Amino acid sequence: MTVIRRTLMAGVAVAALAAVLPATAMAQGTLRVVQHGNLTVLDPIWTTAYVTRNHGYLIYDTLFSADAKYAVKPQMVDKYDISADKLTYTFTLRDGLEWHDGAPVTSEDCIASLNRWAKRDAMGLKLWDFVKELKAVDAKTFQMVLKEPYGLVLDSLGKPSSQVPFMMPKRVADTNAMEQIKDYIGSGPFIYQTRDSKPGEKHVYLKNPKYKPRAEPPSGLAGGKVVKLDKVELVEMPDVQTQANALLAGEIDIVEAPPHDLLPTLKADKNIVLQDWNPLGHQFIIRFNHVVKPFDNPKIRLAALYAINQEDYLKATVGDPAYYKVCGAAFICGTPFATDKGSDFLLKSNFERSKELLKEAGYDGTPVVLMQSTTLPILTNTAPVTKALLEKGGFKVDMQSMDWQTLVSRRTKKDPADKGGWNILHTYSVSADVLNPIATSYMVADGDKGWFGWPTDPEMEKLRAAFSKETDLAKQKDLAEKVQLRALETAQYGWIGQWYGPGARRTNISGWLEAPVPVFWNIEKKG
Repeated sequence: MTVIRRTLMAGVAVAALAAVLPATAMAQGTLRVVQHGNLTVLDPIWTTAYVTRNHGYLIYDTLFSADAKYAVKPQMVDKYDISADKLTYTFTLRDGLEWHDGAPVTSEDCIASLNRWAKRDAMGLKLWDFVKELKAVDAKTFQMVLKEPYGLVLDSLGKPSSQVPFMMPKRVADTNAMEQIKDYIGSGPFIYQTRDSKPGEKHVYLKNPKYKPRAEPPSGLAGGKVVKLDKVELVEMPDVQTQANALLAGEIDIVEAPPHDLLPTLKADKNIVLQDWNPLGHQFIIRFNHVVKPFDNPKIRLAALYAINQEDYLKATVGDPAYYKVCGAAFICGTPFATDKGSDFLLKSNFERSKELLKEAGYDGTPVVLMQSTTLPILTNTAPVTKALLEKGGFKVDMQSMDWQTLVSRRTKKDPADKGGWNILHTYSVSADVLNPIATSYMVADGDKGWFGWPTDPEMEKLRAAFSKETDLAKQKDLAEKVQLRALETAQYGWIGQWYGPGARRTNISGWLEAPVPVFWNIEKKG
């Protein structure tokens, strides 16, 4: 079939789908969910925003997925083979995989999707250092040929959270990785309804009647994605008290991340259940812009880290010690690569040392621009804490408040801070995103290829490359420690505490799976 003919047929199929499916949706099978923020970007490869990642899991599928124990399992892949020399990976897709427009999922689609993903994601970027080529064997089978053995191939393809390697039709995946897609056809368990969705109000997804789940029981993000709902609506409701009131009144079924100060009220209601759907939790981050003054100077970055301390952030944002942990480990306390080596100064402020470093570096007192997000409750108080601590450490700080989507857009700019750019931002990561030196995007130090802030450090990249090739766990742990020490030495960024937060659901909702992502297959709604 020619590309032109297939594209025309796809357009007809999508139009037919839009006309028929809304009429078949059953209101009593509608799950209404409030996420932790508004969904404005619909391309989960272009952005690391978690709301966009959640959207991705609704409509797309993956070649591999991580189960509840973070073991990587086949998802769209039926079978795979690794050659004896560990240079050729052969993947065969499951039978019956279709895009939402009715076209079959092919090897060429998967190859294009992987190529686009690898230009944006930290694990993809490192994997592609080893990839020689991707080639189709037939319509359902393709191969990844490596230049040399690499131990994280399947871990990369099955990574569980931000910038997931979702499979898209080739015509979509051929979009420049630096530009957003405009076609939201996937092959996943739900179908996005562009016509019924109103950004700022709600996003609508209907059950994909042709989706074929795997036979295995669901576990984390792996296994059978059995949809037991007719429709999911992601309702945009920025005010947290309004969210809580809507949940208590039964107008909303799930609130993904209610603020910690409202948890006692929700817990007291007999119709509400608090559920820890992500038991591994999250990690707060402070990030510097390495390409503009003054944080192009490592001494000034280090001065900032000496001024901060984790407890102040955790008390201001979470409050209840039951839901937070002071932790010196970049790679999450309680996990295989955790170490607190070298991180003491992140735990206790040393304002005098901060002032000494600023004097040594010749800091001229120009205010640093600190972006504050006002629409993600868990982040709102991080910037004011930073402002207070840095000012005690000798900085002048210009804290500029904005909604999260404005911050997400502005963080892409490399202009000087006084010309629309920025110096400091805060974000957080699902712990599953920061478990090792390759998965952690903040550790990438390859300039423009890295995460916002764009650090450049050849020594860090050597350490990360060595980790990626190592298979001995003891040696991996040693390298992970060296990566952490290097990040602290250069003040590449700061990890400022771990936190946990349950979601809240009505008691008539069941089947919410434990995973690093809030997923909506397996969920049932009664009444």
